[in-house]
Amino acid sequence: MNDPVDPSVSDKHIPVLLERCIALLEPAISMPGAVVVDATLGMGGHSFHMLNRFPDLTLIGLDRDTDALRIAGERLANFGDRVHLVHTVYDGIAKAIRKSGFKRVDGILFDLGVSSLQLDEADRGFAYAQDAPLDMRMNQNEGVQASEILATYSEGNLRRIFERYGEEKLAGRYARAIIAAREVKPILRSTELVQILSDATPAAVRQLRHPAKKVFQALRIEVNQELSVLDAAIPAAIDSLNVGGRLVVMSYHSLEDRLVKQDFAARSRSTAPADLPVELPEHRPELRLLTRGAEQASEQEREENPRSQSVRLRAVERVRIPE
Repeated sequence: MNDPVDPSVSDKHIPVLLERCIALLEPAISMPGAVVVDATLGMGGHSFHMLNRFPDLTLIGLDRDTDALRIAGERLANFGDRVHLVHTVYDGIAKAIRKSGFKRVDGILFDLGVSSLQLDEADRGFAYAQDAPLDMRMNQNEGVQASEILATYSEGNLRRIFERYGEEKLAGRYARAIIAAREVKPILRSTELVQILSDATPAAVRQLRHPAKKVFQALRIEVNQELSVLDAAIPAAIDSLNVGGRLVVMSYHSLEDRLVKQDFAARSRSTAPADLPVELPEHRPELRLLTRGAEQASEQEREENPRSQSVRLRAVERVRIPE
């Protein structure tokens, strides 16, 4: 099915795995009176198509980025009171649902990582290929900027975040280079950081990959506390589903995917002791896995939409609510 597309944003924002997400959510969100949460609203790409395709659907859209909420609000304005937008980080999902007048919902979608809007806005500092102030905050009204982290973190702490959040093998070398460079002058712009990292990278490695990619990812995760937020958000999202409700999560690096996998696995297996002859209702799984492992985008989509290249999709259905 081809939905109408808003030309003002369609050329900038191609929703990742759009049809697969909708197909997984459809059994839950196509019912009369269904409610879906887009926990990472962005510019509203997935939300626009869900609302258009299911005329009885109500949407709760969450985003920490006020620019994203404004753009999505304009794009979704024609859907009227079917849309509830909430300015919050996605670990506030349960409170946002209650604020919108609901106890539980029928579908939830997470499209994690940096949004197309944030990548396209050069002055946000997310993209290492564009010169910009090193900000990287998804909510520019609060929090610590990437430049502050580079100016204040010790060599050990810089190495830690590069290793943990970027899985960067040259973390120690990069941390030392940053410490040395900031003693000369503050590191305030993306091009300055890229040059420091490039100078610290062996020529053989520079030929294989961009030296800044993993460091920029690590800084972004640290600035926005993405893993700690996700660690709280997934259990809260599961608890917010009705029986028969479905949760779809798209992640873009192994650390995110591992957290999602662990939460889904823990609540999709029985908690009954191994020697219990009969499984009691309270031990039955809360979730049913809808995907076998993590699904990836097709080769065609990866070519057409670069943002889909690293996506990993997992989905579950809620089958039981503990008493």
